[in-house]
Amino acid sequence: MIPKQDARHTRYIVTEGPIGVGKTSLTTLLAEELGARLIFEQAEENPFLTNFYQDPARYRFQTQMFFLLSRFSQQQEMAQPDLFTRITISDYLFDKDRIFAYLNLDDNELALYEQFYKILEPKIVRPDLVIFLQADTDTLLRRIKQRGRSFESGINHEYIASVNEAYSQFFFRYTDTPLLVINTSDIDFVHRKEDLDDLLKQILGMKQGTQYYVPRSGKK
Repeated sequence: MIPKQDARHTRYIVTEGPIGVGKTSLTTLLAEELGARLIFEQAEENPFLTNFYQDPARYRFQTQMFFLLSRFSQQQEMAQPDLFTRITISDYLFDKDRIFAYLNLDDNELALYEQFYKILEPKIVRPDLVIFLQADTDTLLRRIKQRGRSFESGINHEYIASVNEAYSQFFFRYTDTPLLVINTSDIDFVHRKEDLDDLLKQILGMKQGTQYYVPRSGKK
């Protein structure tokens, strides 16, 4: 295990990436190694999500607004004074809400959404580090099917491809916090402890700007 005191300058870490990329699995592993507090997004609590995947045009606005408000509520709980007495790791970035809004809403819906977002966003706590997980669309679809969540059964290849591209475009321009980019297609943090230990060393050594994780096997 990496010594917990080595992470004292990185108090709030976020893992992000498209649906099925492995955010929750990595977040859980990192929390165990660092003795961190866990914050999970509760997507299954959105009552509109299953209907959205089956009929996007009808349910997209309700789905998006529920996510926006529930994510904001959770972020406000995170902002309590005692939150950062130890490391906190979350499996989502609040900004991701906007990625999906621009992907799914029409112009009129988006204009209304933006009015709410601009009121809420300045009140959000910024992470010290964001970890962006990548994978190709076929890998994402395979992982989604393997985990077998009923509310994701209506997801198709076209939608996942568009989500994947939207994430790539967003993080290509992302400069708000230090950013570590990881392609997860050929890395197994769950079953290969050496992969996880190597990643932890890079996380704890992160400073400013964007870095790309090079797996241990690819280092010279």
